[in-house]
Amino acid sequence: MKEPVSAGTAAKAPAKSARHRARELALQAIYQWRMSGGDHLEIDKTTRAEKSLGRYDIELFSQLLRGVVEHNQALVAALAPHLDRDMNELSPIEFSVLLLGAFELTRHPEVPYRVVINEAVELAKTFGGTDGHKYVNGVLDKLAAQVRAIEIAAK
Repeated sequence: MKEPVSAGTAAKAPAKSARHRARELALQAIYQWRMSGGDHLEIDKTTRAEKSLGRYDIELFSQLLRGVVEHNQALVAALAPHLDRDMNELSPIEFSVLLLGAFELTRHPEVPYRVVINEAVELAKTFGGTDGHKYVNGVLDKLAAQVRAIEIAAK
């Protein structure tokens, strides 16, 4: 029998994986890069130097940030046909989550498409607006059907 939880103790949330934490930090860095127009290499360096970020996959973080920046135009072009509005009308967080998800879908086939979409939805829930995660899910589902058709058909 479980002991009752007293008012002073709350159940701990499960620890985030190092890869999920890397995606969170990458999203924040992408958002910063988009909003400030700053140098992504400097953002990467500053993030790596920060000691209070907890456990995260440093290499994945850098790959995601660098990849989104370097392939930004191609990612926007891949996403555009699946949007119901202009990219500039999206919230900056949703736009950044979509860029991150599109990068993983198009450039990291070793990561299952369901994992990519689930991670993007979780990021949108954590950092985005009330229903932004639903929009992110719909757009990335459409993109996955296009770029991961063989993987989806095999399921």
